[in-house]
Amino acid sequence: MTGTILLALLPIVLLIGLGAALRRSRFLGEAFWPQAERLGYYILLPSLFVHGLVTAPLEGIPIGALVTVLVTSTLLVAGLLLAGRRFLNLEGAAFTSVFQGGVRFNNYVGVSVAAGLFGAQGIALAAVANAAIVPTVNILCVLVFARFGALGRPSLAGLLRLLAFNPLVVACLVGIGLKSAGLGLPGGIAPALRALGQASLPLGLLCVGAALDFGTARAWVRPVLVASAAKFIAMPLATLAACLVLGLHGPAAATALLFQALPTASSSYIMARQLGGDAPLMAGITAVQTVLAGLTMPLVLIGLLDLVG
Repeated sequence: MTGTILLALLPIVLLIGLGAALRRSRFLGEAFWPQAERLGYYILLPSLFVHGLVTAPLEGIPIGALVTVLVTSTLLVAGLLLAGRRFLNLEGAAFTSVFQGGVRFNNYVGVSVAAGLFGAQGIALAAVANAAIVPTVNILCVLVFARFGALGRPSLAGLLRLLAFNPLVVACLVGIGLKSAGLGLPGGIAPALRALGQASLPLGLLCVGAALDFGTARAWVRPVLVASAAKFIAMPLATLAACLVLGLHGPAAATALLFQALPTASSSYIMARQLGGDAPLMAGITAVQTVLAGLTMPLVLIGLLDLVG
């Protein structure tokens, strides 16, 4: 299990490092990075979500219990972070990065590890996990950005507009709607969306690496620790409790624990840049959590799996 997790994390670490090297060597012009972030946020990531949700095989999966466990644990940790914000002494934009670091997850690692552990069944379980958590997390994050982000508080109409036109939220709703209606994707569109979605992962990680500013690393320590504690301690424990209450066990419970113990996603940085968050801090949280996950994920899975059978 540990080897599978480390193999899934290694390319992420390498791509973040490559992004940092490309930015510092000026191999690409400074104008490239903002445009790459925009491309990822509005085109590539939505393509990934739509294709993944529509093509997910769901036969034989305890969908109701798995979705309930994942959404419940996510809401619990989100509530914990919001309740504790006043004690963190963080500016609004910095809090949005801590919040994202505590609730968002890296789809790429989750799918890779689930497939390595459970094969085709793991891919199906990972698809359900994405369908449950992706829209939940993106709606929560948009609301937090609207309340605490540097772009200022919008009116109710502005908030509804943020949700209605957020490309990640829209992509999740479109994917779930097409899947629920049994419509699928037309033959020519599915391969195009798959290719665009696959491009989102490496490009997002390169952008994370390019945004790293180690000159401000000292200011990251407390926010990184808070976000990582929420992600690697509070979230798995909340998930374990939900599994025990709802009787979820076996590979489905293991997948729930896996996804809720993942490091935050590269899309967190892109969202921070687009919606007025603290993007450099978000890049630091992403990089540190990716490295920490090599240690924490095996400990969480080995330590907690026996409790859910």
